[in-house]
Amino acid sequence: MQMPNLLKKIKRIKKSQALLIGSLFIFGGSIVLSWNYLLTMREQVFSDMKIAMMDPVPVEQTEQTPNSTTPNNTAAPQHYEEQYTIDYSKYFGVLEIPKIGLKRGFYNVGSQYNNISSNVTLVNGSILPYEGYGNLVLMAHSGDSYISFFAYLYRLGGGDDCYITINGVTYHYKIVNIYQVNKSGAMIMDFNSPSPTLTLVTCTKDNDKAQTVYVANYVG
Repeated sequence: MQMPNLLKKIKRIKKSQALLIGSLFIFGGSIVLSWNYLLTMREQVFSDMKIAMMDPVPVEQTEQTPNSTTPNNTAAPQHYEEQYTIDYSKYFGVLEIPKIGLKRGFYNVGSQYNNISSNVTLVNGSILPYEGYGNLVLMAHSGDSYISFFAYLYRLGGGDDCYITINGVTYHYKIVNIYQVNKSGAMIMDFNSPSPTLTLVTCTKDNDKAQTVYVANYVG
């Protein structure tokens, strides 16, 4: 008579063990899913922070008239009210490309801050727009780091606007040519342009062996 009772106890024990094991599997699965979700959210938050640091999104777009008159009475670029205040007066000049929401200051050649490791860089030999015909060349990193100030240049096309402001005077350029060159560690750049020219150089998106050159002509 004791055998059936014993079998029933064994069955109850096995059933309890199965329920316990099943609960542990469910609990473990929940932890894994939650951890993956937290990792995904963490990457998204850091990605958003990184983009915000290198490319602030305009909150409100308004037109302003520059304090100084630009050549040919061309209107200055549209200015943006940003989420935080940047003191652009500390820079030698400012590059602005409205299409990609880029507004970034740069230092003069010879400054310790004119370094591609930390800023948009003014290339030595550049001819400034008020100096006459010639080529003003700026370089910066692309990619996804916090110093990738030219990360979105790949979105530009012919006819897009670029603006350089130096000493309170704004110079308006339009993209006329985009081409790639091999990344060899050195680039031959012609600074003696027959017209005032702005050239932007950065690494090519999704191609570690090339650089992309964006040439813009002065229009006023």
